[in-house]
Amino acid sequence: MTQTILRLDASARHEGSSSRGFADAVLAGFSGAHVTTRDLAAGVPQITEAYTSGTFKAPEDRSPAEREALALSDTLLAELQAADTLVIATSTYNFNIPASLKAWIDQVLRVGIAFRYTETGPEGLLKGKSALVLRASAGTPTESPADFATPYLTFILGFVGITDVTFLDAPAEASPAELEAAISALQQLVAT
Repeated sequence: MTQTILRLDASARHEGSSSRGFADAVLAGFSGAHVTTRDLAAGVPQITEAYTSGTFKAPEDRSPAEREALALSDTLLAELQAADTLVIATSTYNFNIPASLKAWIDQVLRVGIAFRYTETGPEGLLKGKSALVLRASAGTPTESPADFATPYLTFILGFVGITDVTFLDAPAEASPAELEAAISALQQLVAT
């Protein structure tokens, strides 16, 4: 059975982007999966009042504005639900994730679809998926005291049930050993 990878590119840069370049190289060295790519820097709208009010209503009770506000969210959620593995290629801006990745998170973290509340607390509904985060940091190494992106993404992914997460720093110029390690990490995630 062919695995599905959802690749999310969050860097505002296209040319010369370390995270995009590293993701390109990792995925070029990997076979046996269908890859869906979503360029978040191309624009993911912020959630609105119509989006928020629509999430609290049954689909048939939503106004036309609420349905329109949730249309992209439905598409993004379908991509996420169809994926076995996420590859998140992201830069770090001001010690955290880009606004485009945060906007995607806001679009897909919907109660009843990505998670639900239970008597014992929230439960992620996207279990059985894995994630590889390729993070360009320009001086803020993964898990350093100034790295707020890694703990945030760890929490958010875990909140929706994705707990098998690997973080790798995306170098500007990947050595053969770094590239091989990243491809191996992706192979392990896809195999689980």
